Amino acid sequence: MSRRTTRPRRSATTGARPSAVTADSPCPCGLPASYADCCGRLHAGTLAAPTCEALMRSRYAAFAVRNEAYLLRTWHPDTRPPAVDFDAGMRWVRLEILETTDGSAFHTTGTVTFRAHFTDDGRPDSLHEKSCFVRHEGAWVYATAVFAD
Repeated sequence: MSRRTTRPRRSATTGARPSAVTADSPCPCGLPASYADCCGRLHAGTLAAPTCEALMRSRYAAFAVRNEAYLLRTWHPDTRPPAVDFDAGMRWVRLEILETTDGSAFHTTGTVTFRAHFTDDGRPDSLHEKSCFVRHEGAWVYATAVFAD
């Protein structure tokens, strides 16, 4: 998942709120498990995403908890930015997976089309995107995206 905005960007550190997600919180990705038992394991590096959908969910959760290291680690080196610009006024609230193609243990590429719901300074909005994933050095990584809206 990438992030775009038409507003001037705010500093990633200026006014950044600490994550309200704890190990026992429901996982931000929307699956019925605690953060520790779901995406938290991927963020900690104790488990690799087995599918591109699992990677998409974990990257969404990483945006929600502001885990820059995980986002950069799971971004293809050819398209990876030098840093992630977290917007202090943005709060990710829900992920909808709309479609997946390929991206299993038997594939080397896959796509996930999703809608990520958020609030921006309290105003609800969403991001509709088709993300492309590839295997890089044996692991799924985010490569590129096409914005649907």
